[in-house]
Amino acid sequence: MKNAIFTGLAFVFSLASCTRKEPVDLYPADSPRAQYDTAAVDSFSNGAVSVDIARQIRMSSRAYQDSVKEAIRLQQEEKKLREELEKENRNKADEEKKKADQEKQKPAGEAAAETKTD
Repeated sequence: MKNAIFTGLAFVFSLASCTRKEPVDLYPADSPRAQYDTAAVDSFSNGAVSVDIARQIRMSSRAYQDSVKEAIRLQQEEKKLREELEKENRNKADEEKKKADQEKQKPAGEAAAETKTD
């Protein structure tokens, strides 16, 4: 008798659990949907971003543009410093050359003065 009751209850539970249920809609009509493609794209499939396009995207970013401007500014500063240094070196070389010319002219002038006095 206990087996018949147990079998009957098992039969009733299995019927209740196997009844057809309506499918649950995970995306109801009034819910917002993504406006972009969320599917993963393989690097060899159609629509994949090439290396050149990815490089252009990175280069167009604000951080990259700022770093390029900073690098250009630093190069210009270095160029100005180099020009100033070259100018100073040229001036020093000219002064030394003038002193050397004056030294050469002075002994020649003294030698000429000595010959006149003798």
